[in-house]
Amino acid sequence: MTQLMSLDEWRELPVHFWSVCWFILGSMVGSFLNVCVHRMPLGVSVVTPPSHCPRCQYRIPWYLNLPILSWIWLRGRCRQCQEPIAFRYVALEALTGSMFVACWWIVGAQSTPLAIAYATILSALLVATLIDFEHFIIPDEVTLGGIVAGLTYAVIFPEIHGSQGRLEALKWSFMGATVGWLLVYAIVRLGKVMFGKMEVHLTEESRLIFTETSLVLPQETIPYEEIFYRKSDHIDLEASRLELVDRCYAGVHFKLSPTRLEIDGERFNPEEIDHMEAWCSSITLPREAMGFGDVKFMSAIGAFLGWQSTFFSLMVSSMIGAVVGILLICIGKREWSSRLPFGPYIALAAVLWMFLPEPFKDQWKEQLNVLLLPFENWLS
Repeated sequence: MTQLMSLDEWRELPVHFWSVCWFILGSMVGSFLNVCVHRMPLGVSVVTPPSHCPRCQYRIPWYLNLPILSWIWLRGRCRQCQEPIAFRYVALEALTGSMFVACWWIVGAQSTPLAIAYATILSALLVATLIDFEHFIIPDEVTLGGIVAGLTYAVIFPEIHGSQGRLEALKWSFMGATVGWLLVYAIVRLGKVMFGKMEVHLTEESRLIFTETSLVLPQETIPYEEIFYRKSDHIDLEASRLELVDRCYAGVHFKLSPTRLEIDGERFNPEEIDHMEAWCSSITLPREAMGFGDVKFMSAIGAFLGWQSTFFSLMVSSMIGAVVGILLICIGKREWSSRLPFGPYIALAAVLWMFLPEPFKDQWKEQLNVLLLPFENWLS
């Protein structure tokens, strides 16, 4: 069979041809990211069931599921029931397509594998940002999956770590994941010691729900893994009313830890309590400087971008988070004790690192390399 075009002929195609190709690819990825952002926080498979209207369950055929074009053709409505389709879906597809083009323009000429790696991590950063803003969590599919993807890319495309050898690139990727994990883990541990607890003030007689996996407050849902970091962590509150499945209390002191539930001194096993509801005006929660999801998230960034990027991302994200937090407090959108999703600021800092001028990166790496002196024999 005659070869249609040689590799050299493909390379001679105009740059705008490849820009269009990258935008189409990115918009297709963006369509999948929409599924991830919607389903991952719900613990639902991103593969099954196929795309469908959440209102009428109409299964969307492929020709009505084309990124951007289908939304425009259908005028932003379901074909079956005319339910409006949120603009954010097409906006995410267009944004992802634009990010892919940016990767191609900025680093594609330097290295196509590097452009592919950057496009991949940008997609993960975008999913993590959107989910963390809305749900205050970063799913393991993004964080742990990102670590695995970073190590895999190091083997397939060793040049993303500036190496020609696969084992050497894997070593630097593994080191980036390890440093990212330990760096933020140390912050989490230090935050536990320094900040300890916070009191959340609620409107009078607010209803709290304790499910098997989460604490449901009036304004947000917090997974227990974000509350109980150590066995000694516990929730305290004075409940005007407390309801279990088989009993009810009035005017009691309530204390819940990962291993013990106390109600006015009466002890229970939390694993045997499926559901509780409490009415109170304030609740005391363990407070974290950062969540454990941020630990895994920074590890994934290190696996892709190298260990030096984790120091940069931590420093810059802290500054961004501080500025944003103070601004929100000044305009009355947040209180001092309010939780802020930190993942989006880590993501933004990682993006800044990715597209920094190479001389700045080299200078940053040179200054940090002094930290490697005790490990020089192992790294050689």
